[in-house]
Amino acid sequence: MSEFAVSMEHIYKTFPGVKALDDVQLHVRPGEVMALLGENGAGKSTLVKILSGVYTRDSGDMEILGKKIEGDLNTREAQDLGVAIIHQELNMCKDLSVTDNIFLAREITHKGRLDRESMDRLALEQLAKLGITDMDPHQLVGSLSVGRQQMVEIAKALLVNARILIMDEPSSSLSDVEITEMFRVVKELRKQGVAIIYISHRLEELHHIVDRVTIMRDGHYITEGDFQDFTMEEIIRNMVGHEIKEKYPRDPAQRGDLILEVKNLKAGRQVRDVSFQAYAGEVLGFAGLVGAGRTETMRAIFGADPLDSGEIILADQTVEIKSPQDAISKHLVLVPEDRKRDGLCTKLSIRENIALPNLDQLLEMLGKVSRPKEKALVDKSKQGLSIRMSSADSAAASLSGGNQQKVVVAKWLARNSKVIIFDEPTRGIDVAAKVEIYQLINQLKHQGVAVIIVSSELPEVMGISDRILVMCNGRITAELDPEETTEEEIMTYATKFGLND
Repeated sequence: MSEFAVSMEHIYKTFPGVKALDDVQLHVRPGEVMALLGENGAGKSTLVKILSGVYTRDSGDMEILGKKIEGDLNTREAQDLGVAIIHQELNMCKDLSVTDNIFLAREITHKGRLDRESMDRLALEQLAKLGITDMDPHQLVGSLSVGRQQMVEIAKALLVNARILIMDEPSSSLSDVEITEMFRVVKELRKQGVAIIYISHRLEELHHIVDRVTIMRDGHYITEGDFQDFTMEEIIRNMVGHEIKEKYPRDPAQRGDLILEVKNLKAGRQVRDVSFQAYAGEVLGFAGLVGAGRTETMRAIFGADPLDSGEIILADQTVEIKSPQDAISKHLVLVPEDRKRDGLCTKLSIRENIALPNLDQLLEMLGKVSRPKEKALVDKSKQGLSIRMSSADSAAASLSGGNQQKVVVAKWLARNSKVIIFDEPTRGIDVAAKVEIYQLINQLKHQGVAVIIVSSELPEVMGISDRILVMCNGRITAELDPEETTEEEIMTYATKFGLND
C-alpha cells in the first residue's frame, strides 16, 4: 500500500484560453498537515477541486488512500473515498440546526420518519471527537460564531469518515481565540490519522500546525519539503518568483488638512462613544480584538448602520449621513470587509462594477451610458491601479482577491473620494498582492486622501499606519505611534475595559 493518503502526479488542467495546471504534483501522508501555498492564481484551488471531484483532470495519475483513480472522479465518489473540503465561505444552512446541518442529505430515518434522537446523539459524538462538548445540537447554525460553524462543518465531514480534509483559508474570518481552537482541532485530527491539506495566505500561522509544504506558482509545481527546512523568506521567494524586500512599504506621511472629525459617536451595542480625527495624506489605523466595535464604527460613519447620536464633520462642515448614498455624495466611501458580498457584483463584468456607482458621470441625453466615457474610466482605472484582467467584460468573480480589491477602490476613486475606509484590506490576499495594496494606499496618501484602515493583523496595522487608534468595547482606548509601540502595548489597550464595562 502507498505511504501517501494522496498522490497526484503529472496533473494537467486547461480551461478555455488558460493552462491552469501544468505538470503538478502533490503528496500527503496520513496524519500530517500539508500546507499548499502559492499566490492567488497559482492553481491551488484547481488542484484541490480535482482531488475533491469538482473538476476533472485532463491527464495525470491520482491515488486516494491507495486506490488508483481511473477516469473521471465526481464529488460523491471523492466523498465516498474519504475526501472532504471545508471552504473559506462555509457551506452551511444557517436556518437549520446543528444536527440538521451535520446530517444534511444523510438523514437517519426509522419507519419513514426522521430519527431525531439518533441523529442528535451521533452529532454530539462527532463534536466530542473534536473536543467540543458544550454545543446544543438543536441550536440554529446561523446563531453560532464563524468558528463554531466551522466545527460543525468539520463534524459533518467526520460523519462520512473523511480521511483527507482540505481546509481552504480556514482562519480568514476567525478571531484569535477561534484560531487557537481551530489549531487544537487540527492537531487532534492529525492524531487520528487524518491527512490535512491546509491552504492559507497567513504565513505567520503555519509554524503552529504544519508538517510539510508544497509550493505552486502560475500553475506549476515549484517545490515541497519539511516546513522546518524552509525560512519564511524562502517560502515567499518560491511563491512569487522573486524576493520581496519590504513586506510593509510605507511612505512618510505628509499630513494635510483635517478632513474628517467624528465626535461622541454612538451606534447600537458596539459603538459606545467614539471620537477621532483623520487628516489628508495620512493612514489612520484601527486595531483591536474581534467585537471591539471597529467595523461597526466604520459602517455607522458610512451610513450602512443607523447612528444613535454623535457628530460627523467633513471639511469643517457638520454632515448628516443616513445612508451610504449620503456618504458617497460627500466623498466618503467604504471598501468593506467582505468585498465579494458587499463591495462587488461578482456576476457583473469588471466594466459594469466600476461604472455602476458612477452612472451620473457617464450618462448622456435620454439616459444612455456613454460608451466612450465608460471605456475611458475603465482604462484609467486599469492603468492607474495596475488591475490585471483578461478583458473588462470578464466577470468580477474571475479576478484574484487583490484585483477584486482594486476594482472596489477604482469605482470610488472615480468619485473623487476624500476619505477612503478599508476594512480588512488584505484578507484572503496573497503576499505579493498585499504589497500591491499597500503601495496603492501609499498612492492614495500622495493624492491627499485620508485613508482609514481596520485590520486584525497587528503587524499590518503597525507596518502601514501613520497613527494607530486602539478600540475596546466600543471605545477608543489609545492613540499610538507605530514607530514606537509594540504588539504587546497594543494588546494591553485592546483589552483595557472589562466585559461589563
